[in-house]
Amino acid sequence: MTEELIIAGFGGQGVLSMGKILAYSGIMQDQEVSWMPSYGPEMRGGTANVTVIVSDERISSPILTIFDSAIILNQQSLDKFESGVRPGGVLLYDPNGITRHPERKDINIFQIEAASLAAEMGSTKIFNMIVFGAYLKIKPIVKIENVIRGLKKSLPERYHKLIPLNEDAINMGIKNVKAIHELK
Repeated sequence: MTEELIIAGFGGQGVLSMGKILAYSGIMQDQEVSWMPSYGPEMRGGTANVTVIVSDERISSPILTIFDSAIILNQQSLDKFESGVRPGGVLLYDPNGITRHPERKDINIFQIEAASLAAEMGSTKIFNMIVFGAYLKIKPIVKIENVIRGLKKSLPERYHKLIPLNEDAINMGIKNVKAIHELK
């Protein structure tokens, strides 16, 4: 099993953190991983993306141009990366701020209203974990217990008290992801 994924959105949405937690979760399962962030100098508010590869085999290169899955969190990223999803692949997106929705018919498209759900849960900081939960519902490539271990590894100890909230957010994403277009 090899999963090649891009996560893209604005800086400050937890794009890089989501990728790092996925990478640590893969390590906890004794898988090979690659985590390669890319962001502009503006950081918050600028565009950011990260490619993550999780594999049972050795990874030859972290550079990706075609993806098995894409998690898209803003319009600029949708415009840039929708075409890079391999036919039969997965595109997951949050519709908040999206003006042109995904249009391809040769990929599986899912939607998670993470911004609204995070507001309902009382913390915009868990937005990325809601999205991550939705992704894990679609592609359960890592076990939830390893995600929790990955959170412990990637979060500074002073934030470990927030791990239960993050776990609730993951479960919220799992329960609320919607299929927009699924290949038969």
